[in-house]
Amino acid sequence: MPIPATRQMKLSMFLTGDGNYHLAGWRLPHEDRERGHGGCDMQQWVEFGRIMERGKLDMLFIADGGISGVSDLETLGLTSRIDRLDPVTILSALAMTTRNLGLVSTISTTYNEPFNVARTVASLDHVSLGRAGWNIVTTASKDEAQNFSRTDHLPHGERYARAEEFVDVVRGLWDSYEEDAFPRDKASGVYMDAAKVRFLNHRGRYFSVRGPLSVPRPPQGHPILVQAGSSEPGINLSARVADVMFTSQSALPEAKAFYDKAKSRCDRFGRSPGDIKIMPGVLLFIGRTQEEAMEKYERLQSLIPIKLGLQRLSEGLGGVDLSGYALDAPMPDIAANAVRVSSVESYVSIARREGLTLRQTAMRAAAAKHHLTIIGSPAQIADELESWFVGGAADGFNVLASDVPGGLDDFVDLVVPELQRRGLFRRDYEGTTLRDNLGLSRPLLKEALASA
Repeated sequence: MPIPATRQMKLSMFLTGDGNYHLAGWRLPHEDRERGHGGCDMQQWVEFGRIMERGKLDMLFIADGGISGVSDLETLGLTSRIDRLDPVTILSALAMTTRNLGLVSTISTTYNEPFNVARTVASLDHVSLGRAGWNIVTTASKDEAQNFSRTDHLPHGERYARAEEFVDVVRGLWDSYEEDAFPRDKASGVYMDAAKVRFLNHRGRYFSVRGPLSVPRPPQGHPILVQAGSSEPGINLSARVADVMFTSQSALPEAKAFYDKAKSRCDRFGRSPGDIKIMPGVLLFIGRTQEEAMEKYERLQSLIPIKLGLQRLSEGLGGVDLSGYALDAPMPDIAANAVRVSSVESYVSIARREGLTLRQTAMRAAAAKHHLTIIGSPAQIADELESWFVGGAADGFNVLASDVPGGLDDFVDLVVPELQRRGLFRRDYEGTTLRDNLGLSRPLLKEALASA
């Protein structure tokens, strides 16, 4: 399928915990990973960054979150995701070992303060010379409340209301200084031009922030904003502020409908559909043949205890207790709740469309949650990605690695060359910043704000 020369896929690599997305990915033997340091092995993160940059990928996206399921330590002990370093710490180190790869960290708006986030992400943008991004999340795990002096997790609607204001404060703080506010003139002794400082003086429902930030304006103006919520509040937040939207879609018709809906919503906020890149998640099981890919998939699936699959599914359903349902009966109807909305709807939709039992849905959750899953050869995988991209369902993809480093190497060495051969993906980076490579413009400095 020919595509316009000006439009090419954007590719992000999604890693979490010790790198794997599939819950059993860490159990595959890799000779160079027998050190057993999991998510705390910084050398493996450096290796991952170099593999991605070799493949000219747009960005590394590190998911983050607290430890869910602490009430069942036996089940919790079966999974990776426990020993995860702070993503910004990892990405700051990778800023020194990569040159073009975008570096995106998940940071919660429910359990942080805007000033700290604005400073942290702006600092990463300076350290990386313009390659930072922030994945805006409101936190889905209700267990997190108890680590932040709260007894209950905020309801879904209130989390998003807080997130809307949070993001506005962060963006305002990034505009604390004009571009040339720091002459650092040794002869005159003027380090900062006081006339070029902007005070935010924000007073809102959730936050009171005067400013200015203690970091100059980021190299990208604003680091890239990523948002992954697919509920109505999530779509609105993305359409208003996001540069990239991660989403979970498992079938092409639904993905195209979502793409059209999210793009058309931009008009409501005075933005163009081209201002946001929509990138569905896709979990890949790659083999040189379909048979080889299927063998890898089945091997990984065989390593997942059913109790672990049920725990992940329960988490995805907002903490719903599944113990009273028969494992081999059809997946029960679960209603959206105050913790989870879009993911509940996605799981139920997949189970109905594919005729899955509760056991099968749980095992699918352990492998891919409710993301698109492709099992096949490089050509078969490229066929499917191309059909979504050309068919108006995606601007690119957030690739989920089944295992590392094997899944990363296979994608970069087998799938990327096939996409390049078809003219779907770059052969070299277009620029030096993440905005350059995503084809997004640099935000202009807003008009001067009130002085202190």
